[in-house]
Amino acid sequence: MNAFLEQFPDVFEALNEGFIQTLTIFIVTLLGALPLGLIISFGSMSKFKPLFAVTKTFVWIIRGTPLMLQLLIIYYGPGIILQENIWGQDEVGMLIATCVAFIINYACYFSEIFRGGIQGVPQGQQEAGQVLGLSKSQIFFKIKLLQMIKRIVPPMSNEIITLVKDTSLARVIGFIEVIYVGEQFLTGYKGISGIVWPLFFTGIYYLAFCEKKLSYFRS
Repeated sequence: MNAFLEQFPDVFEALNEGFIQTLTIFIVTLLGALPLGLIISFGSMSKFKPLFAVTKTFVWIIRGTPLMLQLLIIYYGPGIILQENIWGQDEVGMLIATCVAFIINYACYFSEIFRGGIQGVPQGQQEAGQVLGLSKSQIFFKIKLLQMIKRIVPPMSNEIITLVKDTSLARVIGFIEVIYVGEQFLTGYKGISGIVWPLFFTGIYYLAFCEKKLSYFRS
């Protein structure tokens, strides 16, 4: 018990630092993936066949392959091809590569949710807007968008909860997020080694964060 009390301040501080990195990935991914997902959804509904085909193929590949694999390819791939790591070896470079991989991945998932929400709006309402003389952009923003938001909240909330947990995948390229920190105390970190309880504490971080997100979408 004495050892636990002595170690707890250092462990708690380290876990908090790791969790801040986790939150950074989460926030940056949402800020990038939501607008990009909407843009991709337009491509997947385009009547221009080449754009439609390219978009659908890209979304199919990204959704059909593991995020971990995409993260490894995006971080290590340019270095192998160009013989130079464009991201750099520091923490900032790892964070940028991680966010790029997460944004691309989640934008493709969000695009399908956006597409379903847009196409789920009854055609009659679009025709009514045309009768009223509204332009295509006015029909989208004044009629389709508001109804789409109501339709996409449940599936979007599920993806956001998944994103919270997927942030732990950043550790595969050595990025120091909260689970990476917890694991380091097994082998040695900040002069502490051979303890497993920090890993259980990382679970508490995720449980608390996911529950807060679930409560938000239930309200």
